[in-house]
Parts: sequence; C-alpha cells; structure tokens
Amino acid sequence: MDNDLLNDPIGDPVATDEGVRSESELAKANARADENYNKFLLAMADFENYKRRVQRDIEQRIVEHRRRLFGRLLPVLDNLERALAVPAGGEALRSGVESTLRGFEAVLTSEGISAVDVKGHPFDPHVAEAIGTVAATDGQADETVVEVAEKGYRLGDDLLRPAKVLVAKHQ
Repeated sequence: MDNDLLNDPIGDPVATDEGVRSESELAKANARADENYNKFLLAMADFENYKRRVQRDIEQRIVEHRRRLFGRLLPVLDNLERALAVPAGGEALRSGVESTLRGFEAVLTSEGISAVDVKGHPFDPHVAEAIGTVAATDGQADETVVEVAEKGYRLGDDLLRPAKVLVAKHQ
C-alpha cells in the first residue's frame, strides 16, 4: 500500500492525513522560499543602490579634488601672463615664458578647463566679478566689460573662478 495515498472505490487516489500534512509542509516551505527570494531581491536592489551611491561619491570627490588643484594652479597661469605683459627682459626669456604658458594652457585644456570670454560682452555676475568701472566711450553700452584684469575659468560646465573685470558706465 502507498504511504500517502489510498484508492477510493472508483480507484482514484485519495490523500491520507500524512499526505495532507506533507502538502501543508510543502506549501509552508514554498512560502518560506518565496519570502527568502523576495528578501534576496530586496538585498540585491539595496546593493545596486549602494554601488551607484559609492560611484557618485567617488566622482564627486574627484571633481572637488580637480577644482582645488586647478584653483591653486590658476595664479601661476596669471603670473606667466603678467610676465609676458612686461616689456623688460630679453627675447629668449620672453620666448621661454611664452612656451611655458602655452604648454600650461594645453594641459588645462586637456583637463577640461577653459577661459571665460567676457570682454566686449554685457556684464554677467554669474561668470564675472566687477572690480571697478571706467567711463564708457561713445557707442559703448552701459554694463559692458571693457577690460579683464584676471581671466575667469570653467571646469567643464562649472565655474572654477569668475573673471575680474572693469565695466563701462556712462557718467
């Protein structure tokens, strides 16, 4: 005789108490397996979110490090430009400073740093800092940048340093 099944008068199998108990245990085991599987799926989703968060944090740290580094290098670039603006010194010195400046600019460009072009454009406080005003000439609009005392720079789309400018004013 089968352990779990008996035959009814027609010959169809009928579950015994032991068979019902096994089905009940199987249903409980399936429910536990489903619950564990759902917990597994939640844990995997949490882990994926964690990986994305860590990656985003790493990228933010890299960007912040680059901002600090290039922010410290920009005064060196300013000094090279000032050295070229002074007519003193021999042609060999000037040539060497120009070469150094061009090399430095090439490195900055390769790192995604670009100068902000503001001269001749309307003053924009988002990219420039007005350090003074000058009398506007005929045909020059108010609030137009007429001179750049210190270039502004962008790191990608972010402003690394605003330009320091002189702005035209009608008196």
